[in-house]
Amino acid sequence: MIVASYYFYSCWDWRFLFLLIFSTLLDYFCAIKIENSQKESIRKLWLWLCIVINLGFLGLFKYYNFFADSFSELANSFGLHSSPIVLKLILPVGISFYTFHGLSYIIDIYYKRIQSERNFVDYSLFVSYFPLLVAGPIERATHLLPQLKIKREFNFEKAKEGIYQIVWGLVKKVVIADSCANYANEVFNHYPTMNSLSLALGAIYFAFQIYGDFSGYSDIALGTSKLFGIDLLKNFNYPYFSRDIAEFWRRWHISLTTWFRDYLYIPLGGSKGSKWFQVRNTFIIFLVSGFWHGASWTYVFWGFINAIYFIPLLLLKRNRKNVDDIALGFDFGSVKTIFNILITFLITCFAWIFFRAKTIHDAFAYIHRMFEDLNFSKQYFSIERYNYDLLPLVLVFIVVEWNNRTKIEPISGKYSWVKLSLSLAALLALGVFSDYKEFIYFQF
Repeated sequence: MIVASYYFYSCWDWRFLFLLIFSTLLDYFCAIKIENSQKESIRKLWLWLCIVINLGFLGLFKYYNFFADSFSELANSFGLHSSPIVLKLILPVGISFYTFHGLSYIIDIYYKRIQSERNFVDYSLFVSYFPLLVAGPIERATHLLPQLKIKREFNFEKAKEGIYQIVWGLVKKVVIADSCANYANEVFNHYPTMNSLSLALGAIYFAFQIYGDFSGYSDIALGTSKLFGIDLLKNFNYPYFSRDIAEFWRRWHISLTTWFRDYLYIPLGGSKGSKWFQVRNTFIIFLVSGFWHGASWTYVFWGFINAIYFIPLLLLKRNRKNVDDIALGFDFGSVKTIFNILITFLITCFAWIFFRAKTIHDAFAYIHRMFEDLNFSKQYFSIERYNYDLLPLVLVFIVVEWNNRTKIEPISGKYSWVKLSLSLAALLALGVFSDYKEFIYFQF
């Protein structure tokens, strides 16, 4: 499996395989040094050495040019001429994910939550396991390593569940995400010529593009792992049915959200202390989360907006209110629930504009035109489609997702062969006509 994982990664660019191996060796030996050291100062030295080197490589490849250009722009704004040294480096695919795999392992060793792994092959597979290597979910050693060490036998039922999940992940990616990408790209790339209706739909289409793209990949990764008898962490739990932004972040990219909670938010003090410290910690978490996604101020601002959404819930102690499953009936409470879901979805779409835009200026210009134009007529795109042609497909997807929200697997269950047939039909009928789009999160 480790040979397959290394081959898988080297198919992208074999040279960066050495960076992955170096990171693995670094974490492996530092963990043993931390565990064997008796003095706290020595343990802390090895911990910080490992953290600094790992984040140093991440910063060099992902953030150096961003900081160099930002410093140059700041200096030029004060009349100081600056010519930054820019490095022509390719961002290694998946570096943010496998770096965080290793960091969680090292930190858990330091706090004595687990023992260091002495089998180098097992640890290497934990870091490089190919289904999650390039886009997660971000696994914990406490969850994945024990599964790699035990003898596994082929389980037909688990494998069948895995195939169902792979197929549904492909539907999300190829049918939903790639179809939405055609419309969202058209709108965002030509927003000065778009009317209000097209701009509003463009934000909605991108919301479903990024959800179908990333959760689709996660489904494929989880399904593939089930073929090997391995269970990965669930990464998405129907986030667009959230009733507030706090619930949204408990349902969206769960492995990253819980990683920041356990390894940054809680060490900073979490929700303890004064309200000021809670607000400070919340802003730090969201800003770092935005910055983790990419070296651009648009991602940082996206994190800032989500922090602004979250703070009122924190101050009013309502951030843990909606932790139960969603149930609707014929009463006023259900109407309120639907209203809250719609509001949460709309403000999430608003924040996605900054995530998708090339610059912050473009994002504000996009929003300004959307509220200034006030033209809600149909608009014909250069892709030879009207702006609302995709809506029926999105609405069908929403209905299917709503029906799946209480189920463990999206396709399995009663009449699963019917669901599987419909999914395959959707792939054939719609997927083959969609232009292939690279997975969005490969760039992070």
